[in-house]
Amino acid sequence: MKKITTIAFAFLIVLSTSMTAQEFSELNKSSMDIAAYPTSYKDANKQMKIIYSRPQLKGRSLSKLAPNGKVWRTGANEATELVLYTDYTLGAKTLKAGTYTLATIPGEKEWTIIINSDLNTWGSYYYNEKNDVARIKVPVKTANESLEAFSIALADDGNKGVTMHLGWDKVRVAVPFVKANY
Repeated sequence: MKKITTIAFAFLIVLSTSMTAQEFSELNKSSMDIAAYPTSYKDANKQMKIIYSRPQLKGRSLSKLAPNGKVWRTGANEATELVLYTDYTLGAKTLKAGTYTLATIPGEKEWTIIINSDLNTWGSYYYNEKNDVARIKVPVKTANESLEAFSIALADDGNKGVTMHLGWDKVRVAVPFVKANY
């Protein structure tokens, strides 16, 4: 009887420990998202994808969240990752297939788009300009509609390549990636 009581007691301790050991974190306030090209989830032959977190305005100004003239992580939380499955050119630079981080420097009339070789970084706190692979300046357009959450979309640009669209509040930016050797 003593043996059964000991086994039952040990079982209860193990059961109660395993029940309380499963702690799940709360949902992140800036949810993670992926933009991919081609956009169809059924197309397994992706050419490009971007993994980023989507901060919300929540009554705050865009200029406070992504200040003009300062390097911005282009999203929230970890640095935004750009995965290229084929070679592209951005401006005059060729980007080999691989994984990069994407940062931006917002501006009133134009944004600087930065492709950097540093990976697994948090935000832009550890951004190192020495590891930039490409930079390009693109014009800013103003939309009538405001986007509450920062958003990235990838779209076909004819047969030349892919345009990465960035949008938040009423700001819209289009970044042209041209297939290498086009």
